[in-house]
Amino acid sequence: MVKETILVVEDEKNIVELVKYNLEQEGYRVLTASKGDIGLDLARKQKPALILLDLMLPEIDGIEICKILKQDDQTSAIPIVMLTAKSQEADKVLGLELGADDYITKPFSPRELVARVKAVLRRAHEKPKAKILKVGQLELDVDKHLVTLKGKGVDLTSKEYDLLKTLLEAHGRVLSREILLDQVWGYDQSINIETRTVDMHIGQLRKKLKAESERIITVKNTGYRFEDGT
Repeated sequence: MVKETILVVEDEKNIVELVKYNLEQEGYRVLTASKGDIGLDLARKQKPALILLDLMLPEIDGIEICKILKQDDQTSAIPIVMLTAKSQEADKVLGLELGADDYITKPFSPRELVARVKAVLRRAHEKPKAKILKVGQLELDVDKHLVTLKGKGVDLTSKEYDLLKTLLEAHGRVLSREILLDQVWGYDQSINIETRTVDMHIGQLRKKLKAESERIITVKNTGYRFEDGT
């Protein structure tokens, strides 16, 4: 019995063959693409259970593909596992910030690959359908577009709401100011936009969250993270 469909977007033929063979041995249906634009098209049309995505690709690179898929409601829930080289540390971090679920560093063993794929799929299946983000006395209901503190509504602007939601969904990961500008304001990182915009909105958000504002941690020379521990 065939399991879920996995899309492999990779331009190195030997890696594609290795990945395809081992995943098919586990019963998965495997689709492949050697170019970024073809991979993106397949992801949109086939909506696979998981995508194995190389960072360095012809036409469109893996970071851009990850960004596009995670910003699209039709594909944002598809788990993405990045295939990276050791020299791509910065890109790996950026991919995780954009929403990638895991990464595997080349060279990797077939056993490690299969184990990672199974783990990510298991986590994806365990995700609750209800979209309520709760930390301490703070609760954000995505469906209702509502934020409450100690059960009382918090009056946020649209950008403050989007900023809080983005921080909460990062689950403690550090998000750079550039990433926040991109995800909340939609600014292209290649354009020189004043990152002070983020700091100003963080300041306003802290005032409105009162005691829970201490969870917004400033990471020096980098950006912010939301402390979601108890």
